[in-house]
Amino acid sequence: MKFLFKACLPLLLLLPTLAQAADLDGASLSLTWAIPFVGILLSIALFPIFAPGFWHHHFGKIVAVWTLAFLIPFAVSFGLHDSAALVVHALLAEYIPFIILLFALYTISGGILVWGNLHGSPALNTGLLALGTLLASLMGTTGAAMLLIRPLLRANDNRKHRVHVVVFFIFLVANIGGGLTPLGDPPLFLGFLKGVDFLWTVEHMAAPVALLSAALLAIFYLVDRYFYAKEDEVLTRDPSPDSPLKLFGKWNLLLVVGVVGAVLMSGVWRPGIRFDVMGTPVELQNLVRDALLVGLALVSLAITPKQVRAGNEFDWFPILEVGKLFAGIFVTIAPAIAILRAGSEGQLAGLVAMVSGADGQPIDAWYFWLTGLLSGFLDNAPTYLVFFNLAAGDAQVLMQQLPGTLLAISMGSVFMGALTYIGNAPNFMVKAIAEQRGVAMPSFFGYLAWSCVILLPLFVLLSLAFFL
Repeated sequence: MKFLFKACLPLLLLLPTLAQAADLDGASLSLTWAIPFVGILLSIALFPIFAPGFWHHHFGKIVAVWTLAFLIPFAVSFGLHDSAALVVHALLAEYIPFIILLFALYTISGGILVWGNLHGSPALNTGLLALGTLLASLMGTTGAAMLLIRPLLRANDNRKHRVHVVVFFIFLVANIGGGLTPLGDPPLFLGFLKGVDFLWTVEHMAAPVALLSAALLAIFYLVDRYFYAKEDEVLTRDPSPDSPLKLFGKWNLLLVVGVVGAVLMSGVWRPGIRFDVMGTPVELQNLVRDALLVGLALVSLAITPKQVRAGNEFDWFPILEVGKLFAGIFVTIAPAIAILRAGSEGQLAGLVAMVSGADGQPIDAWYFWLTGLLSGFLDNAPTYLVFFNLAAGDAQVLMQQLPGTLLAISMGSVFMGALTYIGNAPNFMVKAIAEQRGVAMPSFFGYLAWSCVILLPLFVLLSLAFFL
């Protein structure tokens, strides 16, 4: 099946280049067309819980089956030309830029090694979480999480109570800290690709990210101090004696700056040169950005000693997993987006009515909560796209006429990705690394209990502060 999936995509891409992009009429589409998209998301949510071994070995095949379950009927109904144009649009306009940025950040951050061991006191742990929260918007949540989770675990390897440390790390570093820039979290980068200005995100997300981060850091310090006070005997037996931290792979820090520069360049430099690929416009600045990002990642691979990546236990599986999953997601999401864009004329008119007032204007609080809750239980990147398109689908309209709605979508998708292990890609990665280091992480529902008790009251306060 994996071979069949790989064979079908090139076949679609090689169809006559005169084909125009599939202009799906969402008003005439049945929700049946969204079943493969929902199937992929439910597979991501449920297989790791009920069949983790099977999912680990066959997730690519499962996604391939769902993708073919959409593409084959779609080609029969709408023709090969429209099918090819749809795939090309999904790849060139969204998937390839998205995965290239993740690839660059993951590769470069994997070349930065923080080596040594410090004493895991409440003050130190809070400081590391604060540092990770700041770095997440510069390196991405994946990059910052992979850089700091192992030093944090080493610092606390003599403590009995460590679960809360990892849980708050997921809250702050793997999710909320990435809310300041489009580099930080996949949903915001997708918004950037759709035309949301880089500095719009920085300006409007600064206050909610700062307030939520400060509240969580304060709560963490109190919780950690409580557990720390109960562990006097355990703390005397440290399997990793304290030693000064050393930083290896420092040249990669400059490469991270290069990633920031490349993304900023594509948002500022607009030469007006574009290429039409089967109805999908590809702009020169985006091609240059993607080429620079790939080049920076290759430079990192070339200049970073193997021992540094070995110290980080670096491997390609996490980025390969994300790449396979999102290839299917970005293709199969097209009908759902078309139906949402049809508004009251589409089969999701009930959802449109829920998030809109009697005057047709969006209700920002509903956008915040619906985007957030679906982000927590599905995945925040495609959920952002769904509600972005439901609100208007046009970045200029959202930024200028509906800034509160765009803020609600951004906050919901970034913040509530922390509700479950499956809300954001780094969550499960951090959990797996912690379990490898002997931390008895809570189950899916155990973690959900943590997040509901700690995060939901804070989200209520944010909703009252920003949307009412």
